[in-house]
Amino acid sequence: MKDARVIFAGTPEFARASLSALVDSGVIPIAVLTQPDRPAGRGKHLTASPVKRYAEELGISVMQPATLREAHVVAELQALRPDVMIVAAYGLILPQSVLDIPVRGCINVHASLLPRWRGAAPIQAAILAGDKTTGISLMSMTAGLDCGPVFVSRQIEIGDDETAGSLHDRLAKLGGDMLAANLDDILESRINAVPQDDAAASYAGKIQKQDAKLEWSRSASELERQVRAYNPVPGAFFFAPGDDTEADHPLRIKCWHAKSIKDVDAAAGTVVASGPEGVVVACASGALRLLELQLPGKRRVKAREFAEQLDLVGRVLS
Repeated sequence: MKDARVIFAGTPEFARASLSALVDSGVIPIAVLTQPDRPAGRGKHLTASPVKRYAEELGISVMQPATLREAHVVAELQALRPDVMIVAAYGLILPQSVLDIPVRGCINVHASLLPRWRGAAPIQAAILAGDKTTGISLMSMTAGLDCGPVFVSRQIEIGDDETAGSLHDRLAKLGGDMLAANLDDILESRINAVPQDDAAASYAGKIQKQDAKLEWSRSASELERQVRAYNPVPGAFFFAPGDDTEADHPLRIKCWHAKSIKDVDAAAGTVVASGPEGVVVACASGALRLLELQLPGKRRVKAREFAEQLDLVGRVLS
């Protein structure tokens, strides 16, 4: 149904992949909804979302309301007479007044195998939980949080060294491919949506920066997953004491790559070794070998170079 009147709603790179797949399949949205420009970078300059930039390159009309609950926004969407609204990581809640506008409803591209990991951060949640698989679900949207019936889902494996960044990229492409391949069948009612099992639902809340802090009182395997789940955003971190002149100003150090190891006998948080093979920190069980780190204001470096920058052996991290 390349003549369908489609509104696309999305904001980050994950959503841009779905929009691009739609366009490549011959479906050009009549309008794109994306979040307002936000301050970004060191200069905090207002920056357009990836979806907005892509839409403007193609000359597609862009709408950026701060909320969808205002009457004039609802009226503008109604005036477009859409057949369907496709939503991918938009970031704003669609009230019932908006869900009711498209003749064929609203379809969501969600980065999990629903009902597992409903919510804002399913990619990170899957890695944190140690899930072996995840995937994409194309869902019919309802007023609840990711609880609508599912048209189709596809599973992929999560690699042992998978970061949120690499998993995001694979899922973004998969989501776009699935959307392009199944949209006609969904709009022509050749695919029936299947209700989710609410009793099996789990939730992935919005990520806060503090969630990425490494707590050495946890197991090494948990912390390894945490490092992977928060790479690249917001980046796992910990605090280390500075030298004697900086005793009251601990260093906030980021960790981008780590591996859990066994058989380390030391108090949790104690650095037991530092060198080319990594910075080894004792945990509640096992130890975490830190392989790529970043001092404040510095670039990321491998363990060998970090050990030359700062000797942490014997110190207790927090």
